[in-house]
This record gives sequence, C-alpha cells and structure tokens, in this order.
Amino acid sequence: MITFCISIVLLLLGYFLYSKLIERVLGVDGSRVTPAVAHPDGVDYVPMKPWRVFLIQFLNIAGVGPICGAIMGAQFGTASFLWIVFGCIFAGAVHDFISGFISLRQDGASLPEIHGTYLGNGMKQFMRGFTVLLMILVGAVFVNTPAVLLNQNFTPDWNIFIWVGIIFAYYLLATLLPIDKLIGKIYPIFGILLLAMAVAIVVAFVVYKVPIPELWSGMENRHPQAATNPIFPMMFISIACGAISGFHATQSPLMARCMVNEKQCRPIFYGAMITEGVVALIWAAAAAYFFHDKPELCIGKSGNDMVGVIANEWFPKAIAVVCILGVISAAVTSGDTALRSARLIVADFMHVDQKPVPKRLLVALPVFVIAAGLLVFSLVDKEGFQVIWRYFSWANQVLAMVTLWTVTVFLVQHKPRTLWYLMTLIPALFMSMVTISFIFVAQKEGFGSFIPSKVGYILAAVVTLLFFAIFVRWMARFNKNAKK
Repeated sequence: MITFCISIVLLLLGYFLYSKLIERVLGVDGSRVTPAVAHPDGVDYVPMKPWRVFLIQFLNIAGVGPICGAIMGAQFGTASFLWIVFGCIFAGAVHDFISGFISLRQDGASLPEIHGTYLGNGMKQFMRGFTVLLMILVGAVFVNTPAVLLNQNFTPDWNIFIWVGIIFAYYLLATLLPIDKLIGKIYPIFGILLLAMAVAIVVAFVVYKVPIPELWSGMENRHPQAATNPIFPMMFISIACGAISGFHATQSPLMARCMVNEKQCRPIFYGAMITEGVVALIWAAAAAYFFHDKPELCIGKSGNDMVGVIANEWFPKAIAVVCILGVISAAVTSGDTALRSARLIVADFMHVDQKPVPKRLLVALPVFVIAAGLLVFSLVDKEGFQVIWRYFSWANQVLAMVTLWTVTVFLVQHKPRTLWYLMTLIPALFMSMVTISFIFVAQKEGFGSFIPSKVGYILAAVVTLLFFAIFVRWMARFNKNAKK
C-alpha cells in the first residue's frame, strides 16, 4: 500500500510542478483568441465551459486502456506501477499537452496535419491513413467491450448483436450531431460513473486492508507466460492509455475546437492524462493483488473478465454494477469520439464541409462499415478480439512515438538553441525502442518466432539510433539556417 500511495503523490506532483514548467516553455498566452471564439460553426467549433471540456477530454482518452490495459499490464508485476507513474508524468501527459497546444495554435488542426507541418508532406499523407485506421480499430474494440460486459452482466439471454446495434446507433448519432448536443450533455453522467468506480476500489483497499504488492517485494516478471512476454517491450505495449497513448493526440483537436482560453491547456490536456494515470494505477493495484494473492480466480481471464472478478469479489451487487457501468462508460466515451475523429480527419484532407448533415453522413458511413466488419470478426472468431486488441495497442504506441518526434521538432523550432527539446526527445527515443522491439520480439504479432530475441533487440536499437541520427542531422541544418 505504501508504493501505491507514493505513486499517487508522484502523479499529483507531476501535475502541480512539471506541467507548469512545460506551460512556461510553450509560452501559453491567455490573451490569444482561440478557434472556438474566432469562428464557431455550431458543429465542431463550439465554445464550452472549461469543466465540461475537461470531462469530455478525460472520458475521450480514458477508454478501457487504463482499465483493461492496466489489468493486463499488472500481470507483469510491480514494474507496472513505475511505468504508469513515470510514463504518465514524463511521456504521456507531455505528449498530450504539447500536441493539444499545437492543435489549438493551428486552428484546431487534426493530428495528421500537425505531423505534416513538422515532419513533411509524405509523413502527413501516411499518417492520415494510419490514424484513420487506428480510429476504426478503437471504434471496433470499444463496441466489443461494452457489448460483452452488458451482455454478460445484465442480459445473458440476449443475442450480443442487440447490444452491438444499440451501441453503434449511439456512436453514429454522437459522430454526426454537434458536439454540445449529445456528447457535451451525457458525458458528465459517464464521468461520475467512472470516478465513482475508482473511488469504490480505493475504499475497498482500505476496508479489506488489501496487501497490494510493494516494489521492494521484487520486480520480477510475474506474467503467466513470462518466457514469451518479456517486460520490455510487452508491458509498455499492454499499458497504453494509462501511461502514454497516441490515441489521446487524436482527441485533443476536438477539445482545441471548444476551448475559450489558451490557459485551459494545462488542466485539460496534462491534467486529464494525470487523472487517467490515477485511474490506471488504481486498477493495476487491484489486479496486482488478485494476480499475486488469488491467482486461482484469474486463470484464463481476459482484462474484461477481471473487471467482473474484482467487482463481484469486493462489492455488493449494487456497487459491483456501478463499477461495471463505469468501465462500460469509459469504453463508450472513447469509441464515439474515435469515430468522430475519423470523420474529422477524413473531412479535413478531403476538404468536405461538415456543416451539412448529409456530408457528415457521407464521410462517416464508410468508416462505420469498416469498423462493423472488424467488430463482427472480433465477436465471431475466438481469438478475434485479442488479435484486434494487440494490433490496436501496438498501432496506438506507434502513433504516440511519431507524435513525440513531431513535438520534439516543434520544440526545436519554438525554442531554438535551447535544450528544452530533450523533454520530448528522450520519451521519443524510448517509445521508438519499445514499438520497434515489439515487432522484432513478439512471438505472435512480429518476428519473434523467426529470430532470436537478442538479435531482435539489437535490430531495434539500430533502427532507433538511425531515427536519432536523422533527427540530429536535421537539427544541425535547422540551427545553421537559423543563424543566417
């Protein structure tokens, strides 16, 4: 419990101290006119109250990543606590803050457009397709999870596709309607459920005097298939949204189009990520206890299944229902805005006016059709969901890596001849090594079954160093031209 409490304190200190440093480096200016104030359109550019924007951002980025991802990451042991805390403070929240700030300064630009500004037109074109694909994967994953949980816990006699249809209908409405008409009105309810769920688990820690594993008890790999799931890079892929997530940067432009003051960047972007880190830490601590002290309840259980195990073991039925509904709300509130983001990204690069409803529908329908196809695969095929989840997690971290390189280039240009770019360069290098190692080391998803793991790590290090060399060469040219 001591490790857990210290971790919470460190996350809070990260917000109150480190985020203020970043705010000064960026030169956040409360007097600048925001896009929502400059040209509101009643659909996507809609001025909203700060607390509402914060809640939407928090629920957009939360999803089931800080819950199911943290639970699966806790299988690796107490090392998961360190990644959630330090990954969140120095990588994830920084990634969210700076990418959101850039979008705000660039008129609410979508993430691929930001990539293009700093990494070139070729990268912009590639990331347009890559990001839309990730949003579709998110939409499929975040229909599957709430549909399965609702069916298992509340309507076991129903055909699961009834819930799929209901959730998809809601997603389509949330994608098409102005952001303040549906999302802006129901998210506070979902937010209360998600936070109530986290509070209930913390209360359970105290009431049951839960012996949460401590760091000094050992940080060895406790994964049941440790031989094929090394902590590096597998844990860093499993715990995505609770530490760093490229998906977050796709959601920030939605909120950049609703903010009325640039000073809101720190609490909305950095603060929402810290809040998510707290939620992830709570679920990781709960899962670590079950994996460590009650392994018989965890055999063969997925992240979704463990939610039910934890809730039903600790709580009476009514509170267990609140916990499960909190997880469902987290999934629903990321799935809807993921597909909304896909619509906006496609509309931006195709230059389709999004004020008329028919044009919004024209852009959204192909996205929904592809997401529906992936969803059917995830429900019909026994391994379908796990396959989609693994590729979603990897693609998510690749996007985070690309975005970290993007904001690093931004910092070099924004603060030339200073070392402030190191605050994102170091996380960019780390995430490059993580995502590339995964491809070379993973047994099922990568080349791990064909090449020895040591060779895989060496190849990943070589590619990461190549990225670094390209960056150093570019920076030298930039600084040389800046002096002219």
